[in-house]
Amino acid sequence: MSFQPVLPLGGLAGWGFLKRTMERQQAVQQAAPVQKRDEAYFREKIGKIDTAEQLVSDKRLLRIALTAFGLEADVNSKAFVQKILEGGTLKEGSLANKLADKQYQKFSAAFGFGDFSVPRTKISTFPDEILNQFRARSFEAAVGTQNNTYRLALNAERELPILAARPISDTAKWYTLLGNAPMREVVQTALGLPKSFASIDLDQQVSVLQARAEAAFGSSAISQFTDPAKMDGLIRRFMFRAEVQELGAGSSPASIALTLLRR
Repeated sequence: MSFQPVLPLGGLAGWGFLKRTMERQQAVQQAAPVQKRDEAYFREKIGKIDTAEQLVSDKRLLRIALTAFGLEADVNSKAFVQKILEGGTLKEGSLANKLADKQYQKFSAAFGFGDFSVPRTKISTFPDEILNQFRARSFEAAVGTQNNTYRLALNAERELPILAARPISDTAKWYTLLGNAPMREVVQTALGLPKSFASIDLDQQVSVLQARAEAAFGSSAISQFTDPAKMDGLIRRFMFRAEVQELGAGSSPASIALTLLRR
């Protein structure tokens, strides 16, 4: 049986419970037989992989590798994944560099098939590097089967501070965020913007997001989310607005407010 997290509550109360118990729940997941077998298989096989073609030909290895980057939905797209890996990231025109979702870029760079004569699969620390990410992502995926809002929040807690700390311009950070669908959804929702917001001009999206961030947090810079207090504030806004959206289908503002007050 696959791991199932314990999520007895919804909304902010459920989020608080998840955060308090997450370390224990992650330990339970890592001790699960399915998880242990996957990790043992990856450790045994990955060092023998020399090419992207070999990786995509082993569906179990590929699933673990893709899950580590949140790309598990592509497990049956072997030709697409192979092209991303073989193109690498050092060439400006490679597929991984062209795609808006920069998780593909991270995935290709991590394995190094298209960038180096000897791939990174041969490095002794490589299995731990990928499996650490696999554990985090697979836990989030398990949470997402019960509450996708929590999965998005966990992803944002991990990824947004990393983006915020990158040594690139703040404008470049905003464009990078817009290319990451899960992070975009969290920030966009937290700042009170509808899903249709994604259809407007990209430059205008950045301007609107910067103005909304300034109004909500006192700064338009993504770099502010290296501050845990600011990050917590963003997640709380996201949780509240996501719950309002969920309750809002067919409900009046008054009934939504009453429901939230009763919780």
